[in-house]
Amino acid sequence: MSEVAWSFGAAAPVRALALATEDARTHAWGGSTGAGVKVAVVDSGIDADHPRVGGVDGWVAMEVDLDEPDGVRRVPGPHEDLVGHGTACAGIIRSIAPEVSLHSVRVLGPNLKGRGAMLVAGIAWAVEHGMDVVNLSLSSRSPAWQAPLHEVADLAHHAGVVLVCAANNVPGPTYPAEFASVVSVASRRDHDPWGLTANPCPPVDFAAHGTDVDVAWADGGSIVATGNSFAAPHVAGMAALVRARHPGLNAYQVKALLHAACDNARP
Repeated sequence: MSEVAWSFGAAAPVRALALATEDARTHAWGGSTGAGVKVAVVDSGIDADHPRVGGVDGWVAMEVDLDEPDGVRRVPGPHEDLVGHGTACAGIIRSIAPEVSLHSVRVLGPNLKGRGAMLVAGIAWAVEHGMDVVNLSLSSRSPAWQAPLHEVADLAHHAGVVLVCAANNVPGPTYPAEFASVVSVASRRDHDPWGLTANPCPPVDFAAHGTDVDVAWADGGSIVATGNSFAAPHVAGMAALVRARHPGLNAYQVKALLHAACDNARP
């Protein structure tokens, strides 16, 4: 994994927030474990038996099928992680929100690539099946998929589903991380798993721990990796904690509480 290009160093204060960070965090997720919250990891699959994952409660794999109207066949049932990337994200989410219900939505193949139609279908499946938070440590750079991904991201937002999207490791437009309807995340250069920084310069919303992260990987193992892919699930876990403590909030309100809980928030 290469060093992230869109990462954060020293954080400038973000004004117009009424609560000090400690109080804001207590309000946002104090005492929460994520219990009752459904989190989908749209990725390469999840190894449910990995000790850092702690089980998976739902599964679907997207496969190419040109006989289907959208070219995608949805295959329910347990599946393996073809790479280890999805397992890494799931393990991070579990470390932040230990009692969430994890769901694996596989859209990537063994080369960590997949079709835009599969990504759209994966997000739509998460919305249709009542996920509360969706982790997307992947994106599309193709202009052809900008509009379809914008549409499904808006669908998720209006349904109250929080999409947490990793920014691309290389500067440039990628989707759905560019959209205001999602929570976009890049890496910051420290090792605090609870570190959260608000970015006053869009399109990236937040920065979180994504440098030299000890993550779960294939075959029950682990690796040390760097990338925005591993910053996003830290924020997805925090979003799950917020959803568990405040189940009536919509996606916009969850994002606002995360913003108030940032390390660089100032009254």
